[in-house]
Amino acid sequence: MSCIIHNYLIYRTLMKLIEQLQLLDRLDSLIRRKGTGNYQALASRLGTSPRNVYNLLENLKEFGAKIEYCKLRSSYFYANEIELDFKNLLQANKYEN
Repeated sequence: MSCIIHNYLIYRTLMKLIEQLQLLDRLDSLIRRKGTGNYQALASRLGTSPRNVYNLLENLKEFGAKIEYCKLRSSYFYANEIELDFKNLLQANKYEN
């Protein structure tokens, strides 16, 4: 594989990772504000598919978040105290480039 192709593949992988971190950060913010809406509304707010919403919620759970859904508020919420800081990861990437 040529060096150009290899570098392009690394770049694409990093861009996808950054996009996922941005979505996780946005999702975290919506959950904290209890403003997610239902599953379909959340997918629309994030500009992604319902399947990706499921994957993002699973990612947050892998970080230790206990996420539940409140039918009364029509929103997801954290059932535990958790500190997630995706902004620092995203900021670190800006300074490295």
